Amino acid sequence: MSRPAVPRLRAPWYRVAEIARFGSVGLLAYVVDIGVFNLLRFGPGELLGEKPLTAKVVSVAVATLVAWVGNRYWTFARQRTRRRGRELTLFVLVNLGGMAIAVGCLAVSHYVLGLTSPLADNVSANGVGLVLGTVFRYVMYRRFVFTGAART
Repeated sequence: MSRPAVPRLRAPWYRVAEIARFGSVGLLAYVVDIGVFNLLRFGPGELLGEKPLTAKVVSVAVATLVAWVGNRYWTFARQRTRRRGRELTLFVLVNLGGMAIAVGCLAVSHYVLGLTSPLADNVSANGVGLVLGTVFRYVMYRRFVFTGAART
């Protein structure tokens, strides 16, 4: 489905604003992700202290819900579709891909390289994995998830 073109003079500023909104939503989701991850791994009771991959999956799932609301109703509000079920399914699939990137980075660092400190786990999952996953998500959201006709 093709999108109506944004007027040429507004197009660059529109994209900059969209990326800023995406970044803001992502920052909030990032704080939730890191907070939940560290709470599960190192917080009271260390609920998932010996299970870093499980902790990461849970933290990403919670952060995904935050990101869904922010991206649907703010970042891509003009391009959201009327088919919420399809959009949500694609959103979740894209986030599973982003999560796989972060968990993959954590798995390589933790289990292959043997870097098991809290700092190493955070750098690999919430640093390297986050950057790679964020680029992947933005491109996929624009291409496949929020594809409705722009509303003015």
